[in-house]
Amino acid sequence: MKHPNQAALALYAGGDLGFFARWKTQRHLAKCERCGEELASFAATREIVTDLSEMPDVPWNRLAAEMKANIRLGLAAGECVRTGETPLRERPLFTGVRAAVALASIVTLVVTGLVLENPTPARADDHTVLRGIHNGIEVGGGGGAFRLMNTGATSVTFSVGAQGSMGARYVDPNTGYVTINHVYAE
Repeated sequence: MKHPNQAALALYAGGDLGFFARWKTQRHLAKCERCGEELASFAATREIVTDLSEMPDVPWNRLAAEMKANIRLGLAAGECVRTGETPLRERPLFTGVRAAVALASIVTLVVTGLVLENPTPARADDHTVLRGIHNGIEVGGGGGAFRLMNTGATSVTFSVGAQGSMGARYVDPNTGYVTINHVYAE
């Protein structure tokens, strides 16, 4: 006959064993006297633990009074230690050094903001420049230029993008074909 382990007996004593395991343990306990005695000891221990876990009555009013007295005593002890020191409420909020540091911080913040907001513009000679000419687009920079032209076109429609792009649209008068050029510059 196989005996249930102690964990199964403890769970059975507390009523926490599953249905099938509880049924098997119950059948075994009906036949085995030694396991029945062990189950009785678990049940007795469980009752003792339940009685011990109840919290005794605590005099909360007395504890509250003792806590307040301890707090007052701590505050009084702190006052004794702080004899030559000026209380925080009587100190001036801004001394000369604090005011100078605060003013320097504000000035630094404003100057940094102005420098970052208004950067020095770069010279046009150093960058690529897109320009619309009568029959196309000219890309210039560094003293040289490159032109995209349609010599047969009489009317050119330009479109300019904010991110450094330019487009030109030509209609060929002989064929009616449309040519579109897009140029992007950084």
